Amino acid sequence: MARKTIPSRSKGSAARRPAPPRRAAKPPAKSSRRRAPAAKGKAASVRGPKPWSAEEIAEAFRRFHAANPEPRGELESVNPFTLLIAVVLSAQATDAGVNKATPALFAVADTPAKMAALSEERVQEFIKTIGLYRTKAKNVVALSQRLIAEHGGTVPRDRASLEALPGVGRKTANVVLNVAFGEPTIAVDTHIFRVGNRTGLAPGKDPLEVEMKLNEVVPAQYKLHAHHWLILHGRYICKAIKPACDRCLINDLCRWPNKTVA
Repeated sequence: MARKTIPSRSKGSAARRPAPPRRAAKPPAKSSRRRAPAAKGKAASVRGPKPWSAEEIAEAFRRFHAANPEPRGELESVNPFTLLIAVVLSAQATDAGVNKATPALFAVADTPAKMAALSEERVQEFIKTIGLYRTKAKNVVALSQRLIAEHGGTVPRDRASLEALPGVGRKTANVVLNVAFGEPTIAVDTHIFRVGNRTGLAPGKDPLEVEMKLNEVVPAQYKLHAHHWLILHGRYICKAIKPACDRCLINDLCRWPNKTVA
């Protein structure tokens, strides 16, 4: 009986065997899990404090008005010109420090003509107790000369003309417009900047942003004196160090989480 011959497999024949067809990859299933809501404390820290309502803002200024109906600035002056000079000198200085130096200066130079007639060195002698007095003396004489040459020796009543004077910025112009001419402007200094941000009344990254926010939210009937109420509040109550929250008129409205207690 003839034997069947079985063909021998050569090396690598297994490699040439066709591979089984691949299964198509299944698309990833959509997750049925819902994102868990953020914790209340965490969400609040991201969003920031709740903004003041119009009713709360009106109530805050109603209280300021009831406590001090006619607030006044603390810089001493006798006319719009001396007010302008006092505000220029108060940059990076205290009102009390300026008030110690200006009476003697204003006694001899209370008009642009008289101030322009003084030399820078003479003005320096009067204000040498004030910080940056050399630069300020130069600006005081120069702005007096500009007032004579461009404005007939009077203080202009518009912002652009004021800010064009040497040493005069937006804050100084706002003070002069408000105090000397009764314009409802709000000059944001370090005190108002702190109050606006700390309380949440008018948060902003810079003084201009705080000013714009205050102009937007302060009720019209309170805007004329808002500047002084907020400065005095920041200077004597909402102080940078150890704020007197126990004496604060708006403690219950304030959004600051670190209020001090009596």
